[in-house]
Amino acid sequence: MEKDRLLAFSDGVIAIIITIMVLELHAPHAAGLAALAPLAPKFLSYVLSFLYVAIYWNNHHHMMHTAHRVNGAILWANMALLFFLSLLPFTTAWLGETHGAKWPTIVYGASLLAPAFSYFALQTLIIREHGQDHVLKRAIGGDWKSPLSIALYVAGIAAAFYEPRLAQACFVAVALIWLVPDRRIERALGGK
Repeated sequence: MEKDRLLAFSDGVIAIIITIMVLELHAPHAAGLAALAPLAPKFLSYVLSFLYVAIYWNNHHHMMHTAHRVNGAILWANMALLFFLSLLPFTTAWLGETHGAKWPTIVYGASLLAPAFSYFALQTLIIREHGQDHVLKRAIGGDWKSPLSIALYVAGIAAAFYEPRLAQACFVAVALIWLVPDRRIERALGGK
């Protein structure tokens, strides 16, 4: 199967996810700048989640650029990734509404951990479909970001039981790790 439908569908779902998240931000009724202060937790949770969705979209784009074909397993792994990403608007809104309380932080952390596992599964299935000498396998060779990210998500979820702000710092740290574009796939494909 060609990958074009998978890419088009994924792009559409990710655009909808971002749209739903921004619709959760409501303008204050007062006209002064002070009216924005109570919205800070919602806005910050939105910014972090938007950043995560953008990182996934960017990395998904690069990863799928290496695929020449997709099979049923790849389609289902991609759907799992999109499903878990589609939970982000809910967990983002809950996190922001509760000003980062314990259980919303734990659930938010789980909603970050789940797409990480799904992305890894998708990556693994693409390599399996194309062979161990595939450009994606060569590009991700000594991947340190993924295992560190998983460890920080798990540490963050555990920390949220005691100190939600520490957990949130872990989640921000993962986003910052991935904020710097990962150019391994571009290099492996012969780009700059």
